[in-house]
Amino acid sequence: MDKKNRTYIRIIILGVLLVALIFAIYSSVVKDPGVVKAGDEAPNFSLQQLNGSNVKLTDLRGKGVVLNFWGTWCEPCKTEMPALQKQYEALKDKGLVVVGVNIGETEVAVDPFVKSLGVQFPILMDRKSDVTKLYKIGQIPASYFIDEDGVVRDIFVGQMSEEFIADKVAKILP
Repeated sequence: MDKKNRTYIRIIILGVLLVALIFAIYSSVVKDPGVVKAGDEAPNFSLQQLNGSNVKLTDLRGKGVVLNFWGTWCEPCKTEMPALQKQYEALKDKGLVVVGVNIGETEVAVDPFVKSLGVQFPILMDRKSDVTKLYKIGQIPASYFIDEDGVVRDIFVGQMSEEFIADKVAKILP
């Protein structure tokens, strides 16, 4: 190979590396347009409750909704459930609905778990993880605070304390 050909090959390689670098920077800066963000209308869905009846998110309009994605195998979820239950009990008459969305498990696993924690709020079964994919849930627990108009006002990923939940709920009550 002569010197001229090596120069062309080096320019081509540098060009490919430059394109890859620009793509990597663009991908890390630009957010996925399908991701639900605060200020967006919460995507509607319909899921079956643990007790067998169906719930559509739009049926909960007019109420403040905490949409909490969780699993029985998730220790932070288990720790967080009693705090969600306390807020639900304290504020359900003021228009709060807490909805637990179980990700991909069966009633056999979920029912005893929920009963052992004394959870009374609706538990929805996302058996095929369709709603989990719709909301692009990665880590759990993940909670969406939705106002009476169906708009996501806040999103939190991770374990929440009762005080933290109370503060977020105060902003979505009707």
